[in-house]
Amino acid sequence: MSPPDAPIVVFDGVCNLCSRWVRFVLAHDRPGRFRFAAMQSEAGCRLLARHGLDPEDPVSLLLVEGGGAYTDSEAIIRVLAAFSGPWRLAEGLRLVPAFVRDPLYRLVARNRYRWFGRRDACVVPSPDVAERFLV
Repeated sequence: MSPPDAPIVVFDGVCNLCSRWVRFVLAHDRPGRFRFAAMQSEAGCRLLARHGLDPEDPVSLLLVEGGGAYTDSEAIIRVLAAFSGPWRLAEGLRLVPAFVRDPLYRLVARNRYRWFGRRDACVVPSPDVAERFLV
C-alpha cells in the first residue's frame, strides 16, 4: 500500500490515452510509489483547483509530489524517472527546453479525445490496485 504522502498523479479518467498512461505507470511502478486520482473525482477536482488548474477544463495531468506540483512534460518526466532501469533516462528529456517540450505535450493534450477516444465513465480500478486510487 502506498504511504499517505506518496506522489499523486491526477489524470483524465475518461480519456483513453490517460487511462493507458495509468495502466503503464501501474505496470512499471513495482514498489507502488504512486497514487492516482481521476480529474472527475472529488479528490482530483480538489487537487486541480489547489494547484491552479481548472477542474472543468483540465489541459494537463498533474503530479503532486513532495510539496510541489508539476504539469505537462515535467510531470511525465518525473514519473518516468522514478522507475528503475532504462526509464530513468527520461531525465535526459530535460535537455530539451520546456518551451519546446510543453507545446508538444499540450498539442497532444488538446487533441487527446479526437486522436485516442473517450470513455463514457472513468475506468474502475481492479481490486488489487484500488487502494492506490483516491476518490
